[in-house]
Amino acid sequence: MVQKAKILLVDDRPENLLALEAILSALDQTLVRASSGEEALKALLTDDFAVILLDVQMPGMDGFETAAHIKRRERTRDIPIIFLTAINHGPHHTFRGYAAGAVDYISKPFDPWVLRAKVSVFVELYMKNCQLREQAALLRLQLEGGAQPGADEKEPAGLLAELSARLAAVEEQAEALSKQLDDESADAGAVATAAHLERKLTGLRRALDALEPGAGGSAAALPSQS
Repeated sequence: MVQKAKILLVDDRPENLLALEAILSALDQTLVRASSGEEALKALLTDDFAVILLDVQMPGMDGFETAAHIKRRERTRDIPIIFLTAINHGPHHTFRGYAAGAVDYISKPFDPWVLRAKVSVFVELYMKNCQLREQAALLRLQLEGGAQPGADEKEPAGLLAELSARLAAVEEQAEALSKQLDDESADAGAVATAAHLERKLTGLRRALDALEPGAGGSAAALPSQS
């Protein structure tokens, strides 16, 4: 069963959160509410999120300050942030949003279809990263320490072949996604995230190739997926 991605919705107005849930419900992912910057930071302490939709104007800690806290934490600094705002103070205000670490800056009222499409890209990238981490973890468990396979476990050669096939499937999906982003002239943040995923895939492919018989590799060659 494929685990759903979590999307964090941050807005101090309940009616805005309700509207976001209605727009994003079609993605069939887990939507988590936060009514303040402080509540959002608390949610980020325990859960992993694919993307954060963050309102700029909130009482107390505003969106810019909340984003700054998110980007300072090692655990959360790579989570994409989409700013939502009901005001438009021109290029300077937009620049402040990008400077705070946002991958996009959308003014209200926004097109529901556009917002849903943007969020779906980051959800898909998050899912691909999760698949990559799971496969790397499986390879480490089987190969570190040179443990002998049990009766129900696969021989190393068979395991490598299976992992190579799984990795090839993810590589194919990532390549198709990158082409889609190029064709649609996607946001720079989405393109950068896709490029980061491709670099991880390349590193894991090299590690698998090094573990092939006669290649002289070892489990130590595996790249970090944190």
